[in-house]
Amino acid sequence: MQALAGLKRMSGAAILVWPFAICFGLRYDSLRWILPIMILLLVLRLSQTRQKTGPMRPVLQRMALAGIALCIASWLLKTHQLLLFYPVAVNGVMLALFGSSLWSAMPLVERIARWRDPALSPTGVRYTRRVTQIWCLFFIGNGAMALFTALHGDITLWTAWNGVIAYLLMGALMGGEWLVRRRVMERDR
Repeated sequence: MQALAGLKRMSGAAILVWPFAICFGLRYDSLRWILPIMILLLVLRLSQTRQKTGPMRPVLQRMALAGIALCIASWLLKTHQLLLFYPVAVNGVMLALFGSSLWSAMPLVERIARWRDPALSPTGVRYTRRVTQIWCLFFIGNGAMALFTALHGDITLWTAWNGVIAYLLMGALMGGEWLVRRRVMERDR
């Protein structure tokens, strides 16, 4: 049972360490053994998402499928630069899911909020729509920068942006949103 829990953590970590694993593999010509491990971890991640429920399930599934496709294509075509486009694909998937939800009755952030609190106030509904729009802008900007770093060809810049800076910006956005949400919730009482 502990081995299964360890594999679950490793498959989740595969997404986070992607930039560093790819950087290492490209610099030390070791992608031939890193790619099969990444594929295995992403397949495991995909199978784990089938057991999940909630609004983020399709996001996690599509991210795993994008990673698997890029790994297999890179391995078969022996064009490892394809791996640099995984962060672009992830941002594209996230933008598509968050953006398309804006045209539905319930944007993705509202679905997530209602999962925790089914009785969301009208102010909360408006707020979640705005947060969904802000995340869409983030995915556009982050995806554009990820594309720039992939096309630029500087592996150090690519790794710094996609492995550190993007996560720091994402964390800052989450933290800022949490602070604003607390203020909105207090005002809504």
